[in-house]
Amino acid sequence: MRILAVCGMGLGSALLLRMLVEKAVSNLQLEADVEVADISTARGAGTDADIIVTSAELAEQLGDVQGKIITIKNYMDVNEMTEKLRSALSEDS
Repeated sequence: MRILAVCGMGLGSALLLRMLVEKAVSNLQLEADVEVADISTARGAGTDADIIVTSAELAEQLGDVQGKIITIKNYMDVNEMTEKLRSALSEDS
Protein backbone atom coordinates (compact mmCIF):
# COMPACT_ATOMS: atom_id res chain seq x y z
CA MET A 1 0.00 0.00 0.00
CA ARG A 2 1.26 3.48 -0.85
CA ILE A 3 0.15 6.46 1.24
CA LEU A 4 0.88 10.06 0.26
CA ALA A 5 0.98 12.84 2.88
CA VAL A 6 0.19 16.13 1.14
CA CYS A 7 0.62 19.79 2.06
CA GLY A 8 0.94 22.98 0.05
CA MET A 9 4.70 22.86 -0.41
CA GLY A 10 5.46 19.24 0.49
CA LEU A 11 7.57 20.25 3.47
CA GLY A 12 6.56 21.04 7.06
CA SER A 13 3.02 19.82 7.56
CA ALA A 14 3.45 16.94 5.11
CA LEU A 15 6.33 15.66 7.24
CA LEU A 16 4.13 15.90 10.35
CA LEU A 17 1.42 13.99 8.52
CA ARG A 18 3.90 11.34 7.42
CA MET A 19 5.02 10.73 11.00
CA LEU A 20 1.38 10.55 12.09
CA VAL A 21 0.52 8.11 9.30
CA GLU A 22 3.51 5.92 10.19
CA LYS A 23 2.33 5.71 13.82
CA ALA A 24 -1.22 4.88 12.73
CA VAL A 25 -0.01 2.23 10.28
CA SER A 26 2.03 0.68 13.08
CA ASN A 27 -1.00 0.76 15.41
CA LEU A 28 -3.02 -1.05 12.76
CA GLN A 29 -0.18 -3.54 12.18
CA LEU A 30 -0.06 -2.74 8.47
CA GLU A 31 2.78 -2.24 6.05
CA ALA A 32 2.81 0.85 3.87
CA ASP A 33 5.18 3.08 1.96
CA VAL A 34 4.52 6.59 3.23
CA GLU A 35 5.73 9.50 1.12
CA VAL A 36 5.32 13.27 1.17
CA ALA A 37 4.30 15.52 -1.71
CA ASP A 38 3.20 19.04 -2.52
CA ILE A 39 -0.30 19.65 -3.84
CA SER A 40 0.81 19.97 -7.48
CA THR A 41 2.60 16.63 -7.45
CA ALA A 42 -0.30 14.95 -5.65
CA ARG A 43 -2.85 15.97 -8.25
CA GLY A 44 -0.54 15.12 -11.15
CA ALA A 45 -1.34 12.29 -13.48
CA GLY A 46 1.54 10.19 -12.15
CA THR A 47 0.17 9.84 -8.65
CA ASP A 48 -0.61 6.22 -7.94
CA ALA A 49 -1.12 6.38 -4.18
CA ASP A 50 -3.75 4.15 -2.63
CA ILE A 51 -4.50 6.74 0.05
CA ILE A 52 -3.85 10.49 0.14
CA VAL A 53 -3.81 12.20 3.54
CA THR A 54 -4.20 15.98 3.73
CA SER A 55 -6.22 18.86 5.19
CA ALA A 56 -9.83 19.50 4.16
CA GLU A 57 -8.78 22.71 2.38
CA LEU A 58 -6.20 20.95 0.21
CA ALA A 59 -8.46 17.96 -0.41
CA GLU A 60 -10.77 20.27 -2.37
CA GLN A 61 -7.84 21.24 -4.62
CA LEU A 62 -6.77 17.68 -5.44
CA GLY A 63 -9.40 17.20 -8.11
CA ASP A 64 -9.87 13.75 -9.60
CA VAL A 65 -7.13 11.58 -8.10
CA GLN A 66 -6.87 7.82 -8.15
CA GLY A 67 -6.42 7.23 -4.41
CA LYS A 68 -8.86 7.52 -1.54
CA ILE A 69 -8.59 10.90 0.21
CA ILE A 70 -8.48 11.15 4.01
CA THR A 71 -8.76 14.59 5.59
CA ILE A 72 -7.21 15.26 8.96
CA LYS A 73 -8.14 18.09 11.34
CA ASN A 74 -5.50 17.58 14.05
CA TYR A 75 -2.03 16.79 12.70
CA MET A 76 -0.95 15.63 16.18
CA ASP A 77 -3.82 13.23 16.92
CA VAL A 78 -2.73 9.67 16.20
CA ASN A 79 -6.17 8.38 17.26
CA GLU A 80 -7.91 10.46 14.57
CA MET A 81 -5.47 9.20 11.94
CA THR A 82 -5.77 5.58 13.07
CA GLU A 83 -9.57 5.65 13.00
CA LYS A 84 -9.73 7.37 9.61
CA LEU A 85 -7.24 4.90 8.11
CA ARG A 86 -9.14 1.96 9.61
CA SER A 87 -12.39 3.31 8.18
CA ALA A 88 -10.90 3.91 4.73
CA LEU A 89 -9.43 0.43 4.61
CA SER A 90 -12.66 -1.24 5.79
CA GLU A 91 -14.55 0.47 2.95
CA ASP A 92 -12.30 -1.41 0.52
CA SER A 93 -13.06 -4.77 2.12
